[in-house]
Amino acid sequence: MSILRDQINEGPSRLRSLLREKPIMLPGVFNGVSAIIAEKVGFEAVYISGSGVAGNMGFPDLSVTTLTEVAEECKRISAVTSLPVVVDADTGFGETINVIRTVRELEWAGASAIHLEDQVLPKRCGHLSGKSVVPTETMVQKISAAVSARRDKNFMIIARTDARAVEGLDSALERIREYISAGADAIFPEALETEDEFREVASKVKVPLMANMTEFGKSPLLSFNELSSMGYRIVLFPLTAFRAMLKTTEHIYKTLKEKGTQRMILDDLMTRKDYYSYIGYNDYEREDAELSAKGVE
Repeated sequence: MSILRDQINEGPSRLRSLLREKPIMLPGVFNGVSAIIAEKVGFEAVYISGSGVAGNMGFPDLSVTTLTEVAEECKRISAVTSLPVVVDADTGFGETINVIRTVRELEWAGASAIHLEDQVLPKRCGHLSGKSVVPTETMVQKISAAVSARRDKNFMIIARTDARAVEGLDSALERIREYISAGADAIFPEALETEDEFREVASKVKVPLMANMTEFGKSPLLSFNELSSMGYRIVLFPLTAFRAMLKTTEHIYKTLKEKGTQRMILDDLMTRKDYYSYIGYNDYEREDAELSAKGVE
């Protein structure tokens, strides 16, 4: 391991190569160490959820985070993992002109792909009621701007539509056709409500498709194998680890408050050895020693 990663981002081309080879599963990561763990257990790409970024800061997923905050999180994560990073860019943080800067900032921050959605700003969580969507023409302009703004042609622009819950599935499919014509590299149909709907979209869309398997939402929890057999190329599990972390944190804090000791919950904790292994503690010390030795020479 090197303390400083190479600044050349090969993630976009790697991500496209992966998608040509096979479907991929993307776990949601919410900080650097979660990305390191995801890489070490064998995932081939990771996902930064907008809801995860907001939630990690203690905010709701209601467009209260900024482009700068999302880009900074992307920088921190891409600095410690070699995996391609797919980033939730919400509505592009504004209008069409804002989308241009969003693409360039996130590309510079180390992202390999972003997805943009067609909700009205401020957006809502995709699996809540009460969403609104912008006119198709507005989203088409944003996609065209995003495609033009990217510096690396391999950097993927994924178009998300929330129209299923607002206008119905037929309208969502019509929007998808327009978004593909505008240059979207992949499509993310959010909050489909049945397995049959997932199958219908897959049968009618010929560019790579992304499926969101978020818990406690409107979509059935289909497995990666079920979705990939339908034709979905990217399957997200955006907040699974984050929700588990919150539940565990609640349990630990309650135990400490009630018992005044952690002795009875040591089996619930990652050991110092394992934690240091994940973050490369010894690697940093070794590299520091090597650099110091070279300096003496």
